[in-house]
Amino acid sequence: MSKLDEIAAWLRHRLPDLLAENQVPGAAVAVCAGDGTADAAAGVLNTVTGVEATADSLFQIGSITKVLTTTLAMQLVDEGRLDLDAPVRAYLPGFVIADERAAGRITVRQLMCHVAGFEGDIFTDTGKGDDCLEKYVDLLREVPQLFEPGEMFSYNNAGFCVLGRIVEVVRGRPFDDCMRAHLFEPLGLTHAANDPYDAILHRAAVGHIEQEPGGPLEPTRVWALARSNAPAGSMLAMRARDLLAFARMHLAGGLGPDGRAVLSQESVRAMRQPQVTQPDLDQGTGWGLGWELFHRPDRAVFGHDGNTIGQSAFLRVVPERDVALVILTNGGSPKPVFRELAGRVLGELAGVEPGEAPRPDPAAPPLNAARYAGTYLSSTSRTTVSRDAEGRLWLDRVPLGVTADLDEAPYRTELVAWRGDSVLPTEPERGVRAPLAFLGDDGQGRALYLHTGRADRRAPA
Repeated sequence: MSKLDEIAAWLRHRLPDLLAENQVPGAAVAVCAGDGTADAAAGVLNTVTGVEATADSLFQIGSITKVLTTTLAMQLVDEGRLDLDAPVRAYLPGFVIADERAAGRITVRQLMCHVAGFEGDIFTDTGKGDDCLEKYVDLLREVPQLFEPGEMFSYNNAGFCVLGRIVEVVRGRPFDDCMRAHLFEPLGLTHAANDPYDAILHRAAVGHIEQEPGGPLEPTRVWALARSNAPAGSMLAMRARDLLAFARMHLAGGLGPDGRAVLSQESVRAMRQPQVTQPDLDQGTGWGLGWELFHRPDRAVFGHDGNTIGQSAFLRVVPERDVALVILTNGGSPKPVFRELAGRVLGELAGVEPGEAPRPDPAAPPLNAARYAGTYLSSTSRTTVSRDAEGRLWLDRVPLGVTADLDEAPYRTELVAWRGDSVLPTEPERGVRAPLAFLGDDGQGRALYLHTGRADRRAPA
């Protein structure tokens, strides 16, 4: 029995119990090693209907879509129709944000690696028509600039919507049509859906969320976010094996399953080249073009995660070993599931050892409450950091905008020392305690940004 066969048998045996332990309703997994492929599924797609999850079930892949959007743009680079270092306005002359100077300087490359600097969590619904992206980009004119273009990393959904609009303008056809014609068809993706109208033709998962903190998981009342955010990951759903086919194309130097080039080798390599270093958040080490980079001491790993309304997705690729892993889930606490499956699968097939989970450092100096305390704002949350009478530091986050509309629960936790200006929450969120960092200086010795992957700016006192 090959190692891949052993992994497949273990997945079939372990997955049902692992989902139950973490209250994940359903999941699908696919893994490739060289020419071999294995997949597995367990649980249900909807706790109300009880429909069983299968290997052919569609789950939303969320922000993993950003890598597909980047690939569509890089195809235009291959064709000589897109210059990564040209300003966005070379392709979208009407691109306007609140900071006119920044709007004229932001480049296509900066969109791809999350350093454009403007507020990125804009989820305005501009309708279901083919003009929704055009309308969305027009609405960004009031969006504030958080920092100078290229200055730092801050995850930017809106930037990828702008990138998607560039793709459809250069191609002269709607974004969804570009996705079908230039990725679905050449890769043979038969179980992929750009929207609910396509997804309903398949066995499709529904997300599950807690309506109240600590409450039971319930199917979400809204299947997907707005179509206007499709290039960033609001709509795309596919089975695990189809997402794996996309990853295999990148492993094969851009060749599709029929041996024809979907993307040039030069563009495949360019997407993996580091563009920016991430803050110390126990996430990736940096970002390429579309791909998040997870370099280990012994080998390179790249991939992306995805989160939508009650659904979470995981993709990791180890090019030196020709291995890729896809995990798709629909609620509960998926991070421990990702951690265990990736630890076993990537460890045995690719020699990638899982990193240690962050732990509080008892030897660290006391947290600098004067530097950290304050309120930090984005369009989707208001986060207040405060010190109590005993000197402990607390974080309270209240959802705003679309996250509040989708019944996202408030979050409260104590913060403890980890390393430097990066701290740890004591309470897990979706099964994980993710570090956050306080960065910059507001001129009064206080942190200017609370960084969780996104840079939330300190609100004026």
